[in-house]
Parts: sequence; C-alpha cells; structure tokens
Amino acid sequence: MTNTVKTTWKGDMKFESTNPSGINLMIDAGPDDGGKGEGYRPKALMLSALAGCSGLDVVSLLKKMRAEVDEFTIDITAELTEEHPKFFKKVHVVYNFYGSDFKKDKIEKSVNLSVDRYCGVMEMFRQFAEVTTEIQYFEN
Repeated sequence: MTNTVKTTWKGDMKFESTNPSGINLMIDAGPDDGGKGEGYRPKALMLSALAGCSGLDVVSLLKKMRAEVDEFTIDITAELTEEHPKFFKKVHVVYNFYGSDFKKDKIEKSVNLSVDRYCGVMEMFRQFAEVTTEIQYFEN
C-alpha cells in the first residue's frame, strides 16, 4: 500500500498539504521562525498523527468489546534532542478515560493492543524515541 501527499509552498513559511481523504491542511512556522503561525507545526503534526492513529485503534476496539466510555482524550508530551537535526527522543502518551463503571480490563487491553500491535505510527516513533504510555481514569 502506498500513501501519497502533495505539499505546495504558499509563500513565506506556509505550505498546503493534500491528504488521501481530500481534506487539506496548512503547515506554517511560528513567528519566531519567520512564519505567521497559520498552520500546524510539523513536529506537533507528528504527535497528532500518533494520537490519532492510536486513538482510532482504541475507539474501534472499545466498541467491539462493548466497553464504551463517555469521553476519551490523549495527551502527548515529547522531548526534543538538543542538537540539530532536532527530533523527539522521549515521548509520553497518556490515555484519559472519562465516565463511570469502567471496564478497566477491556480498556487496558484496547490500549495495549494499539500500543503493541496495531498502531503503525507508534511503531515508527519507537524507531527513534523512547515511548512510554499511561492510562488514567476520571469518574463522572
């Protein structure tokens, strides 16, 4: 399977990137780096891709296991190297579940399956960063 995107320079530090879904996104540097902050930053976009990939897995698995929750968020904190080219060396992913009467065994199984087996973006991150995960529960 091949994925293709086309990214077009829009002037200054701004780019527009296509997506196989047909929805385009803007990429831009912040004012400190010559941009206007009118788009996603590339490294932050990578973290969003990680959260999205794993989140899609978890939601799908929870539905199949009949362990749905009221709300689900993912927080990611990442630490960059000091030297150029700067890349993520440590990434911590926190899965936050909100609701009541949690089926914790199924939630944990869903997260673990995503982290260890299904999420290709997670596996890509493991090639260059130390990735840790955590699950938190918040009762309504």
